[in-house]
Amino acid sequence: MSSLLTESDLIHEEEVVWLENPDFDYVRQALDKTRRRNTKPPYARDGRMIGYAILGEDAEPDPDSGLYKRRVFYLLPHDRDSLPDGVYREGAPGEAVDPRTIEPTKPGHKTPRSQRGLAATAS
Repeated sequence: MSSLLTESDLIHEEEVVWLENPDFDYVRQALDKTRRRNTKPPYARDGRMIGYAILGEDAEPDPDSGLYKRRVFYLLPHDRDSLPDGVYREGAPGEAVDPRTIEPTKPGHKTPRSQRGLAATAS
């Protein structure tokens, strides 16, 4: 699913659960289809899941698939947290947002910290 999200994608979110302290320059966010709306979703990407959204009781599954669309936050092995001098030393992937801007029903936002890393906070 697309990771460039709008508020209409997130209207049923009640809570964001962090599996790790979200003190990263950025996390990636995406909508995944899951069987449940309120438990830890499965994770099938490289890297690791950092957090996920819990949906409210009013959320309904897709009528065709029976699956819920839920936001997942993750990092890949080549992201800045693991490879600070790697490809994302400066800049960030399109789906990356500053985790400090994430809250239920609101898409996260890019910030100077998420886009440029420590170079942005040092200036």
